[in-house]
Amino acid sequence: MEFNLQPQKADTTIFEGEGGGYYAWTAAKTPVVVEAVIGAGKLVLKPQGFALPHYADASKIGYVIQGTCTVGLISPESDNPQEKVVIINKGDAIPCPNGIISWWFNGGDSDLTIIFLGETTQSYTPGLFDYFLLTGAISMLRGFSTEFISKAFGLSHDHSKLLVESQSNALIIKIDDHLPVKPNCKKEEYAIDLDAMLKQGGSTNVEITSRDSPLVDRVGLSPKLVRLEPETVLDPFYSMAHQIIYVTKSGGRVQIVGLNGASVLDEVVDEGHLIVVPKFFVAALMAADQGLECFCVSTSPRSLSMEIGASYKALSSSVVEIALNVSPDLVKNIKSEI
Repeated sequence: MEFNLQPQKADTTIFEGEGGGYYAWTAAKTPVVVEAVIGAGKLVLKPQGFALPHYADASKIGYVIQGTCTVGLISPESDNPQEKVVIINKGDAIPCPNGIISWWFNGGDSDLTIIFLGETTQSYTPGLFDYFLLTGAISMLRGFSTEFISKAFGLSHDHSKLLVESQSNALIIKIDDHLPVKPNCKKEEYAIDLDAMLKQGGSTNVEITSRDSPLVDRVGLSPKLVRLEPETVLDPFYSMAHQIIYVTKSGGRVQIVGLNGASVLDEVVDEGHLIVVPKFFVAALMAADQGLECFCVSTSPRSLSMEIGASYKALSSSVVEIALNVSPDLVKNIKSEI
């Protein structure tokens, strides 16, 4: 199978209004999202912007690129559903399993940007996250007759019409005042502070797997944050799952090698670009003179990646010598430098 791996920026505006917008990558420009059964979307909320309550047919992980967001979540798995409210900030990742009800509000003074990366194996629209609204112009309730609504909720005919028709806007609105809802749970119960974990680890990247957080296991995906200093490299690696990479800051260059050692991509990337690395292909990233930051999601909750350099180091010296057809001295030098 051949993949078109050309890096792309969001090509479709799903919705745009006074409260903000939602943008997506589609098969028209990024056919690999369908081929790899993955998806990507970007939510931008203006100050006082509110994304109406909804659920989706795909599991995904959201990463806050800028701003602060109040999020409400209701799990369909609970026998007694209760709204959990959490505040997430720049550098936080929040897993969103398919079917979970959520709303999003920007109570800050600047724009909020969240990138969502995930898988679309259960999506009705290949390569896209399909959203089902509980309120608004495209609410699921609008498809029912007033009689059904009235009997289902025990409301009068007039109240049933108000329930369905009062909110005439779709997806994202702007509200006049701050939302009078306060957090009622700990952030770590629903979100992962990738930025803090990367700084604590002192490394170029941090990946959270099911061994590190039950949130990851629940969503079936694992997030990773990569931050490279100017003109440094993220060593060549491969994964047994598809990797979705979004450039959150600055830029650089990406190379991907596929079947039979063939180069399938060698491109300059910058902020806003989406890159897909198919499973088992080898990829490497090099930062430009301003550095490079990426948010990545793997389509598996387990750590299934391997750096090529680490594999050389793990192999016995005699095997490396024979396999590479080089001298023992060069093997020693290679192992000491990796």
